[in-house]
Amino acid sequence: MSVYEILPVLPDVPALRERCRALAVLETVMDLHEQFFAYAADWSETEEAALMDDGSGDDYAIVFSAAGAYARGFAHESRMSPWAGEDVVVWPGLVDAVPEAFRPYVTEPAFCDDDGDGAGPVPRVTVVFWREAADEGWRTGPVEVPGGYGDGARDLFGVLAAGTAEAYRDFAEEYHERPVDLDAIRHVFARRPLTGDVVKALNPEADPAAVAAAVAATGYPVEGR
Repeated sequence: MSVYEILPVLPDVPALRERCRALAVLETVMDLHEQFFAYAADWSETEEAALMDDGSGDDYAIVFSAAGAYARGFAHESRMSPWAGEDVVVWPGLVDAVPEAFRPYVTEPAFCDDDGDGAGPVPRVTVVFWREAADEGWRTGPVEVPGGYGDGARDLFGVLAAGTAEAYRDFAEEYHERPVDLDAIRHVFARRPLTGDVVKALNPEADPAAVAAAVAATGYPVEGR
């Protein structure tokens, strides 16, 4: 599954933002100190960001702003990695068509690595897509995705694109290596206020007060706050 299969199933920008927030809330409850999915409501004064880091070299970021949303992802095993060949170079077409409103994100230091030869930062990307406020759908550049592992979009964005409680449960039970309460996940996906009972259902060992504070910082509703 490449970016071309992911984009048609993504919801509009507001719905995707809330889906990203829900995933981050669930991960905050599951493990407050090491989150696979995170959400920075204060990424800047005018922007919010959904983040994923699998701890093994793959990551993504989706920046939400008044202009719309810009997403970039990096799968380190992809042949499309800038560091996959003899020369450090971004895969043809990945960032060429990025709209002007989102161009600063291409070279955002948080989304780049050094090329190793002192020539400067290189965008850490194998997948790039975006949706401006007036767009009717998600877009990507004129990219030819190679066969095999491709651009890594399935591993990077699969859970987000599925957007279901069941998809998160399947991921979480494998990643966290313990059963996860499906009704509690549905509660969060429905954007109902987080309660102490839901926290305990998801993670009996969690500190409800610490989790509540962290979750409130994402902009998600918390009971009593």
